[in-house]
Amino acid sequence: MREIQPISAQCVWHGREMANSPRWRRRLGDAQLAEIDLAVRQARARGLGWQTMTADDFPLPSFSALAEEIRAELEDGSGIVLLQGLDPSPYSLGELSLLYAAISRQIGTFVYSNRAGEIMREIRDVGRDGGRAAVQRYGALPEGEGAFLSSYARTLSNGALRFHTDRCDVVALFCVRQAARGGLSQLCSSPAVHNAMLERRPDLCAALYQDLWRSRFGEEDATNQSAYPLPVWGVRDGKFTSHYSRTYIEAAQRQPESEVPRVNDRQWQALDLLATLAEELCFEMSFATGDIQFVNNHVIYHARSAFEDDDQGHDRLLFRLWSMPNSRALPAGHEVLWRAIEAGALRGGIGQSGVPV
Repeated sequence: MREIQPISAQCVWHGREMANSPRWRRRLGDAQLAEIDLAVRQARARGLGWQTMTADDFPLPSFSALAEEIRAELEDGSGIVLLQGLDPSPYSLGELSLLYAAISRQIGTFVYSNRAGEIMREIRDVGRDGGRAAVQRYGALPEGEGAFLSSYARTLSNGALRFHTDRCDVVALFCVRQAARGGLSQLCSSPAVHNAMLERRPDLCAALYQDLWRSRFGEEDATNQSAYPLPVWGVRDGKFTSHYSRTYIEAAQRQPESEVPRVNDRQWQALDLLATLAEELCFEMSFATGDIQFVNNHVIYHARSAFEDDDQGHDRLLFRLWSMPNSRALPAGHEVLWRAIEAGALRGGIGQSGVPV
């Protein structure tokens, strides 16, 4: 393996620098908000749905410059953007889906976020609807008296989510309602984690450039019978990429050793240090209603604290979209996850198998 070099780019930052920085915050102006409101009313009058709507159906001419600025910040800047200024209260949920999709469509192209063909996903505590079984049906493996939940199932609970990346260039979250307590978003620069590990433990940093096997459980696979090898870190043409979810690695280790190689001690140590460094280098932010958060998965790890809803209208509801606005070139071997690795290629998202969730 070539000598590992620290990553040098604007996407390398410490959370204490970013928490109060304006560099990743953008706000919609009065003219843009009026334009969005007019477009919503016109689309509603025509009976349009967000699934079939085109950019011409929802024109936002004054947003085009801001959309380009957002794409640039995501790809060549900090890797995160918080778009503020929307007020959800005048709109129905259907209208909010419409305006959220219209704004996000200006940023990138949507990809599937689960094997049932969904694109826009409601992120909420589905356990409130029917208890733990409601969460488990989105992916659970028997484990003693409890269950091993897929990453997909964990997303739909009110529990904490560990630092991870999603299988798309950019994930966008639109806050429709916030919880009564908790639900903080934690954001961390993954190349900053890489650099810190390279400085502290270069041997462990090198271990994460080696293949680790991951399961497709909760993605295309409902049974945990498929797995694939992929490094946590990679670099191509000077650009860093990381794909990381410890849950998928742990799920793969539940398969027979004859089918999935074991994670070695050094790799487990590296994953432990990655988690420690992510906590050290991250910052926390709380969504306000109307906020839209964009995160570049190649350079950002994101996590979530546990939350609690109440019955007084504080039940957390986010709309999630997976998209690909820039599509950087990826290292050879990453086809196993992304399917296409050349710059500008349509890629990412969950392959469609027709298996219901």
